[in-house]
Amino acid sequence: MVSTPGTSQARQSSSYAFVSAGRSLFPLAPAEKGLEFPQYDGKDRVLDINDKNYKKALKKDSMVCLFYHGPIPDSKEQQKQHQMTELVLELVAQVLEEKDIGFGMVDSHKDAKVAKKLGLEEEGSVYVFKDDRVIEFDGLLSANTLTEFLLDLLEEPVEVIGNALELRAFDRMEEDIRLIGYFKSEDSEHYEAFKEAAEQFQPYIKFFATFVKSVAKELTLKMNEVDFYEPFMEEPVTIPGKPHSEEDLVEFITEHRRPTLRKLRAEDMFETWEDDIEGIHIVAFAEEEDPDGYEFLEILKEVARDNTHLPELSIVWIDPDDFPLLIPYWEKTFKVDLFRPQIGVVNVTDADSVWMEMDDEEDLPTPKELEDWIEDVLSGKVNTEDDDEEDDDDDDDDDDDDDDDSEDDEDDDSEDDEDEDDNNGDDNDEEDDGDNEDEDEDDDDEDDDDEDDDDEDDDE
Repeated sequence: MVSTPGTSQARQSSSYAFVSAGRSLFPLAPAEKGLEFPQYDGKDRVLDINDKNYKKALKKDSMVCLFYHGPIPDSKEQQKQHQMTELVLELVAQVLEEKDIGFGMVDSHKDAKVAKKLGLEEEGSVYVFKDDRVIEFDGLLSANTLTEFLLDLLEEPVEVIGNALELRAFDRMEEDIRLIGYFKSEDSEHYEAFKEAAEQFQPYIKFFATFVKSVAKELTLKMNEVDFYEPFMEEPVTIPGKPHSEEDLVEFITEHRRPTLRKLRAEDMFETWEDDIEGIHIVAFAEEEDPDGYEFLEILKEVARDNTHLPELSIVWIDPDDFPLLIPYWEKTFKVDLFRPQIGVVNVTDADSVWMEMDDEEDLPTPKELEDWIEDVLSGKVNTEDDDEEDDDDDDDDDDDDDDDSEDDEDDDSEDDEDEDDNNGDDNDEEDDGDNEDEDEDDDDEDDDDEDDDDEDDDE
């Protein structure tokens, strides 16, 4: 996550910042029939999970959603954040009341034993218990996003494609990691292994299957063959070694699940941000609905497709329109204008960043220019540490300027002292001249007295 005190704290504050898309908690105006947004009815549905009731809670519903939080804070602001998170959970529990999903909260301090038994580790996270699996929700903690996530978990892990229209819809899902396999029937043991693997990655990775020969032919799939589609790539990768066991599929997906180009999405934004390479992300901002943004995104796709063989290359595309409340924060933190396409390197620890300089504000970089810049990033020629060094150099320059000013002041003081000495010398000279004049006057008086004595002698 971008330069926050901690990921868990960011997750908790996200529910406070984004609440539940506004109208979900508090109606702003009367709605027409058919557009009545749910309002929290005040009924408590979220349990305080403890050592006495956790086993019963897990058995009661087919799926249980638990929020793992730290001790209730003393500050009013943090208490308000906690209350808003609880309200989000209550609203989701109300909306999904008929879906056989239970909801609860686990205090990491009071219920530490329960948390340990359940495998809860990260405060501020939501954990979903389904069958024998524990799925961590790594998305934005808002009512809309959490509801969509839980509904996806209720669906079958594999979606079956049976005709050309469904295949066309599959082809348009370019933002998602997805797999598709061709099997003889739903009773096939190889399809069963495929389905078991799908459960391990649901709902983050989408699995599809077909039992129709014409659909498989369109996909150029052979019997028991599975294709892996990376986001924004035109051609899939056929997983080698068919037929595949569940373990084979899980191993391949785990190894290849980091895409060359991926979109930051509300449902898995924290997982994406934490999946950095040596502490950095290459981040691209582009509004898909904006002409310049669309053009820049197409250039990004072209570069990603040409360099998908590089395992160390991973670009996170962010559409600012998806996160309007974060736009001022990003612009202030990264010092960029998000009304224009941008691409840069971001340090996920301290949010230091370096952004590609575009010579002409009117013209976007060519694929070749963008590829050259990415090569400089991967080689280390462009990095956020250089930005730190430049800042240090600026500080040193400021210190040098201060030193120069100090030396100038010292020189001025020395000159002032010399001037004072000169003035003192002039004053002393004037005093000496005054003394000499007094002595001359005394000599003149003595001469006059001698003349008077001589005159008296002449008279006699």
